[in-house]
Amino acid sequence: QVQLVESGGGLVQAGGSLRLFCVASGRTFNSYAMGWFRQAPGKDLEFVSVISWNGGNTYYADSVKGRFTISRDNANNTMYLQMSSLKPEDTAVYYCAAARSLYSGSSRNDYDYWGQGTQVTVSS
Repeated sequence: QVQLVESGGGLVQAGGSLRLFCVASGRTFNSYAMGWFRQAPGKDLEFVSVISWNGGNTYYADSVKGRFTISRDNANNTMYLQMSSLKPEDTAVYYCAAARSLYSGSSRNDYDYWGQGTQVTVSS
């Protein structure tokens, strides 16, 4: 069982930056692929990014490519999402997720554990 806790969300102006954190419990963090998803009000859950177990493979949604960077620190059971050049359409609750595999994909069904989410609001 893995418990995930996100933090780092907040209110930022368009063009600004935020760094999200996802801290995982347990001693097997380095055996999980990890992902970020987001959900805007009234919209479906949307894939943002995924990182493989050792950080060697990453993949981004087209909507965030070139602006967001996913990374992880297995020694500290932490995953990050560095968000830059933020836009109002990035406003959403951001969730981290863990998959019981070394590599994962962009579907919510690929993930086994979820955090409670952290709110990101980008003002215009």
